[in-house]
Amino acid sequence: MKIYLENRNIRLRAPEPEDLDVLYVWENDTEMWESGSSIHPFSRFTLKQYLIDSRHDIYVDKQLRLIVELNESAEPAGAVDLYDFDPFNRRAGVGILIDKKFRKQGLGLQTLILLEEYAFGFLKLRQLYAFVPVKNKESTSLFTKAFYLPVGILKEWLSGEESFEDVQVMQKINPEK
Repeated sequence: MKIYLENRNIRLRAPEPEDLDVLYVWENDTEMWESGSSIHPFSRFTLKQYLIDSRHDIYVDKQLRLIVELNESAEPAGAVDLYDFDPFNRRAGVGILIDKKFRKQGLGLQTLILLEEYAFGFLKLRQLYAFVPVKNKESTSLFTKAFYLPVGILKEWLSGEESFEDVQVMQKINPEK
């Protein structure tokens, strides 16, 4: 039987109450807001309620957040999301965050590969997609290494500090279908 969500370096697991502090730091990192959909800080209470209320069932919540955990130390190194889950059309969006101190170690690519194995192999999704700000060269490189293809540009999609920014839509279709 295939084991999903783990390789020799990392595992992807459901968020635990013990992740509250690190989630608080990640969600309130204003540098990350430009790349995502957050426009305000999250309180510890709000994040605690999320951890309590979320069923971590992609079919119920239409999204799934997983913590990227280092196998050796059990330290959280990031998070990855499947969002806008559409079971009928068998697709979902992908969002990824690797903590600053763990970047440039190949964890982003390992995370995407594990997530894809789960999404394509277990959930039987047909495709995954990501919205990547054009100026975010690191994310563009990551998704390109994972064989996501650019399929379009959303003009002036994100409001930046002084202007609107374009977003590249990147897509990966399940190669086994």
